[in-house]
Amino acid sequence: MANKSVWSDNRFWQRSATWVTGFASILLIWLTFDTSAQIAMGNDEDLQNGVTKRVPGPTVINYKITYEMSAKRGHEVPVIGEKEMFFGRDDWSEEEAGALLHLGKLGSQAKNCMDCHTLLGNGAYYAPDLTKSWLDPAWGPDGAMQALTGKDTKEEAMAEFLQHPDLYPTHARMMPDLGITAEEAKGLVAFLKHMSSIDTNGFPRNFGRMQGAINGK
Repeated sequence: MANKSVWSDNRFWQRSATWVTGFASILLIWLTFDTSAQIAMGNDEDLQNGVTKRVPGPTVINYKITYEMSAKRGHEVPVIGEKEMFFGRDDWSEEEAGALLHLGKLGSQAKNCMDCHTLLGNGAYYAPDLTKSWLDPAWGPDGAMQALTGKDTKEEAMAEFLQHPDLYPTHARMMPDLGITAEEAKGLVAFLKHMSSIDTNGFPRNFGRMQGAINGK
């Protein structure tokens, strides 16, 4: 009787499938725990002690955020620096900052921002990606948007634009007036600032090529 090839042996494939499924299951469980730890939000104590988390705590709105190239990782990473004013304060408590971010997150959902924009890789590409919009030099002290809106700070300029986008037609695809209130605008800006502090492994890639976005140059 001729020897049967292992490649045509059903028991071989059954055992292989069992081992592969078992290994994949263990790997998936390990990745789940590893990812959960990576994306867990930090807290105010981390920020005060200079502990870097991929997702900083809500009180990161009390700090200056820059975007700098990491030679070790080969892409840009958010860098959290010294305290800075945010809507006239740099002492937002964890509860206050958390409530503001929650308001902004709900606002982004209620106003269907992702119908046009992209946030953390989700959404559309009809309008600019908002993942790192807080770091866009256009909103900085030397950018066009502060002068255009007549505001003295980045956050005030962004809030003004969100409330009255029809007054500042900066693009052919003009943002419609969504009826955003002053408080909702403040929450949205806080949400955008916090989102810019999240380490997204260099995403979006094209943001790093924007003049003035990296290292303030």
